[in-house]
Amino acid sequence: MQATDSLPSSSHDGDSIAAWLRLVYAAGLSRLAAARLLRQHGTPQAILAASHASDNAAGLTRSQAAALRAPPSAALRALVDATLEWSARPDHALLTFHDAAYPPLLREIADPPLLLHACGNRALLTRSALGIVGSRNATTQGRLNAERFARSLADAGLTVVSGLALGIDAAAHTGALQGAGSTIAVIGTGIDLVYPSANAALAQRIAQGGCIVSEFALGTPARAPHFPIRNRTISGMTRGVLVVEAAERSGSLITARCAGEQGREVFAIPGSIHATLSKGCHRLIREGALLVETADDILAALQVGDAARARPFDDGNVSCESTMLTSLERAARPLLEALTYDPVSADELASRLQLDAADTQASLLALELAGVVERLPGGAFQRLKR
Repeated sequence: MQATDSLPSSSHDGDSIAAWLRLVYAAGLSRLAAARLLRQHGTPQAILAASHASDNAAGLTRSQAAALRAPPSAALRALVDATLEWSARPDHALLTFHDAAYPPLLREIADPPLLLHACGNRALLTRSALGIVGSRNATTQGRLNAERFARSLADAGLTVVSGLALGIDAAAHTGALQGAGSTIAVIGTGIDLVYPSANAALAQRIAQGGCIVSEFALGTPARAPHFPIRNRTISGMTRGVLVVEAAERSGSLITARCAGEQGREVFAIPGSIHATLSKGCHRLIREGALLVETADDILAALQVGDAARARPFDDGNVSCESTMLTSLERAARPLLEALTYDPVSADELASRLQLDAADTQASLLALELAGVVERLPGGAFQRLKR
């Protein structure tokens, strides 16, 4: 794990944590209202000690003010104790909006989280970052693109931020961990939980070599409304967001929309006009997102130095794609020359090449096992760019 000794202390005593938690989790008190109170009074302790007249000045309703002034409940006291115990462990920190280690760009958005739980190297939170998001049900090509872009961007000095979801998110974290930089996972549950459980090993790697962040209280389970909140944090702490694959109604488009509203750059990788998971990216491009083909396009747009430029993609020559092709080469060449990066059915390939349908299926299966082509939903095939 990278050193964090140079970071300012973010430790808080029980009274301070209790005050922050009462402010953040007061029933019916929005983040905007809580932030407004902080601007008016400076600290949660001062807010709790203020008069009822100040509640009126801050625009609080009677029920909001009552919830804020109510004595800590048993559940809140238990949360305070659990948070104190959690934050006392190595590489754990509870960051408030006022802490020096709080992500500086995140402070600038309209409704920043007032508390962040951070596990890992929190120095990453103040470094230049780019978000990478996309479909959970990603294609193999999409995952390869996400991983390669993330590694190139990390090598160029950017921290890659994503949401620890399956598919594109997981590939982006994996690629960034392989690069010179690292990655931040912004999650939609309490930081003591891993969701989805299939990414438990990846989460452990991120905690050791990157950083995991959550604004939700310990023990908070995965709930659908939490993920749009998580998405605005991903975009808020980054200089821009890259959408790798997205359907027309993808949650990744929420992240892109938040990025646009927050004044961040939005990037999108185009795909086939026939691919469902390209529809969202094409929509973003029509709406003004920057079409990108390499990580260099992003680095140039963000004016990141060219000392560590993007890794070029392989030129896709058949002889390089897999050592397994040697024994398949005679049958594979006609298929690979006809098989583009657009989805196409085996029957159409067989008809186009005037090949036997069964032989075509067998050759495609062999190429699929060799990792050169991908079988898509509906029985179509697509050549992979490795």
